[in-house]
Amino acid sequence: MHNNSFFKTLLFFVSVVLFVSCDKEYSAVGDALIGENNFDLVKYNSAVAAHNEKITAIQSNGLQVNALGIYDNPAFGKTTANFATQLTLASVNPTIGLNPVIDSVMIDVPYFSTVLSTDVSGNRTYELDSIYGASLAKIKLSVYESGRYMGTQSGTPQTFYTNQNTEFDNLKIGNRLNDDANTAQNDAFFFNPRENRFKSTTSAGTEVITRTAPSMRMRLNTAFFKDKIINAPAGSLTTNDVFINYFKGLYFKVEQSGADKGSLAMINFAKGTITVKYKEETSATDKTLIDKSIVLNLSGSTASLLEQSNTNADYGTATANPNRVLGDEKLYVKGGEGSLAVIDLFEKKDLIGYDKNGNLTGPNGVSDELDNIRKEGWLINEASLVFNIDATAMKDSFEPQRIYLYDYTNSRPIIDYFLDGTTATKPKKSRLVFDGNLNYSSDTKRGSNYKVRITNHIRNLVKYADSTNIKLGVAVTESIDIANSYSLKTPSIWIAQAPKSSVMNPLGTILYGGRSSSNPTDKNLLKLEIYYTKPK
Repeated sequence: MHNNSFFKTLLFFVSVVLFVSCDKEYSAVGDALIGENNFDLVKYNSAVAAHNEKITAIQSNGLQVNALGIYDNPAFGKTTANFATQLTLASVNPTIGLNPVIDSVMIDVPYFSTVLSTDVSGNRTYELDSIYGASLAKIKLSVYESGRYMGTQSGTPQTFYTNQNTEFDNLKIGNRLNDDANTAQNDAFFFNPRENRFKSTTSAGTEVITRTAPSMRMRLNTAFFKDKIINAPAGSLTTNDVFINYFKGLYFKVEQSGADKGSLAMINFAKGTITVKYKEETSATDKTLIDKSIVLNLSGSTASLLEQSNTNADYGTATANPNRVLGDEKLYVKGGEGSLAVIDLFEKKDLIGYDKNGNLTGPNGVSDELDNIRKEGWLINEASLVFNIDATAMKDSFEPQRIYLYDYTNSRPIIDYFLDGTTATKPKKSRLVFDGNLNYSSDTKRGSNYKVRITNHIRNLVKYADSTNIKLGVAVTESIDIANSYSLKTPSIWIAQAPKSSVMNPLGTILYGGRSSSNPTDKNLLKLEIYYTKPK
């Protein structure tokens, strides 16, 4: 997997673009080394200490995608994902004519999906993306009017947290709105991969079939929307600022459907709509009925409301009792209200140091291992962290497709993240050099490891004596391009924030830590792999 040919290619690439990392001296030296074949490529493994940190209730408003449903993860426990959102008028201050009569009210929220095939009639077969749990598994889904105001307070947007489901549940108003007799729209709801097909007839009498991608389509109670929208008090629909005070939003409540274990989907609710179709008379003198509609967007403030139960005993113990000194043997990295891992690079022993002339001194607050690497003047060709998956523990669980490694000390990306501008056909696969994507075993077709390159981070640590050996964090991610962090509701001295992209992803993985009491030489242990050259 790692060979000299690869690294000679990498060295050439580095010599061309390394100026971007403010490392011009290395680039010049690299050019000379390549031209004269005046180097020895060496691999070095450095021990890593890593421990678990529990992510308690965390900010969950304003997420690009939100979870909805139930996923019982054998390795971690059961997540029940509820959701709340404001509504806005697609067109404010609608004119509603004489004697309006509602025909239907339909909510439509698209799923993430991929077309698998198209038949001769134009009918498409789809596969749903980001669905976790058994195929077509059922949940009980109830949509209520929300009584929880989600707008600004004193001009400041409100912050919502993952543990506020009870509050929203207690403030729901009236009966559920998705009360259709078809139980697939409520008590036995499932994420249906079938495309939507609608028949209509043109003025010439020709039948037309319209097809759209799979979505959550449910009929909502017409009497409620007649009262709330068609017969709204004067002025209630004039602007969206007024409207969100009048109609506070919707609350999606999820429960288990009978004995079914359920499933969970990642959904972009912001693309959803509610369409109120009605008829009204043309005028006071013309009783001809005309078709009209009012569209509400599922946009504005949102909240992902997560409930955790049936927690796996090993997971609960590991996150409740992390070994922050020696590191943990297994790392539990889970999204949502989950957990992350904190990493310390290089050994902690600090008995020596060196002055600017290379003379030996006493302890200097820097790892002796790093001190010696600096003194020897290593030229770093590649540095990476390889996280091996505990395949046995993860055999029955969905695996996150990517992890995100970041500056835990300062809650921001590391330099390698910023310098990687690579793109991919699928946006979630971008920043390919920085990596963190799931690598699969050719034997089991399951995940084997994740690799993250931190070459420039290590290069700067070695080159600059004033560079701080920060702690690194690793979390699951829903989108590698989202790099900001969200705050815990109750921060501790150990953890105050976690990546926003981790809050968006309900999955988790179990990784080998940096040590093993039963097998200290286990090849699966987390390690920092460094390839470097020594100038002659």
